Amino acid sequence: MTAGTPHDDDGQPLGDPQQSVVGSPFSEPLELTVEARAHGWRIDHHLSRLFSNFSRALLQKAIAKQAVLVNGLPVKASRRLRVNDRITVRLPKDPDSRLPPEDIPLDIIDEDDAIVVINKPAGMVVHPGRGNYRGTLAGALQFHFDRLSEAAGRFRPGIVHRLDRDTSGVIVIAKDNQVHNRLSDQFQRREVKKEYRAIVWDSVEFDSDYIETYVRVDRRHREKMCVCQPGGNARQAVTFYEVIERFKGLTYVRLLPETGRTHQLRVHMQHIGHPIVADRPYGGRAKLRRSDLAARRAGDVSPLLPPAAEIGACVTNNVLISRQALHAFRLEFRHPQSGQSRTFEAPLPLDFQRTLDALHQTRH
Repeated sequence: MTAGTPHDDDGQPLGDPQQSVVGSPFSEPLELTVEARAHGWRIDHHLSRLFSNFSRALLQKAIAKQAVLVNGLPVKASRRLRVNDRITVRLPKDPDSRLPPEDIPLDIIDEDDAIVVINKPAGMVVHPGRGNYRGTLAGALQFHFDRLSEAAGRFRPGIVHRLDRDTSGVIVIAKDNQVHNRLSDQFQRREVKKEYRAIVWDSVEFDSDYIETYVRVDRRHREKMCVCQPGGNARQAVTFYEVIERFKGLTYVRLLPETGRTHQLRVHMQHIGHPIVADRPYGGRAKLRRSDLAARRAGDVSPLLPPAAEIGACVTNNVLISRQALHAFRLEFRHPQSGQSRTFEAPLPLDFQRTLDALHQTRH
């Protein structure tokens, strides 16, 4: 091993980390911090997930040309990341494709020079991914705003955090990279307070409690998460819950996630035996109908059974909600410029409120 020459974890020389990329086809550097969920990932894998409009091959070339540094040093594409590693990346100036702006209306809760807070509707994908390249929040943001952060890549303009496609509610958008990084740090340090509302199957046993597990991608169904034992790629997940109101066979709850794992609330409620209503991957059914409520009153308490049309012809069998009954109700964080605590709320959407109204009506 040559003294004064940086080496990778395998002892292989990496060359001069100060070699200039000025004049090369790379952008200005972006600073990123590795979060717990990316611990153990390869650097090329992590970057391809963050900057989905660049192929992994293109990012590997950038790594080979020392346009990517980890903790100030160049690395190989196979370098495994650790929590809190600092990544400096100069992205290729010409991505593999560009995100087209789309004229999609946005429900803006609040806006200033630094951030935009939006009430995302159910059914809208936050950023492009496999099979979802149009109709995204990212595309709508490109159309409505002249200036957005690029810290998460051109396919994710301004996107600091995300909500599942069929989860509605509050999401904050950053207008520049400095704002983006400050908000990201708050999420990473678990300083952001998030409150969700959900309607779940059956009567939750305790009025309030917390769920603490480890989760990972389900090996049999890669689009889902599952509870697992610690170790490997498993990540700790913690959710506090509180019952708001009880109905016959269903419960209206407040969910307060301490961590922010993929599908965390959905898999946690399934884990304790109370899957979120109309959450097909985790609850077994894709819709809730009025006749289902009548069936619950009649004593049919299985969320996996088909709709009970036999309850009576007088029962209107129209759909109340056809996506998971999960809504990001409140978001609280320090404003990235003023430092003052700000709280934003998104009112319950029509399908969610309609379901609650029907529950109140069938109670009598």
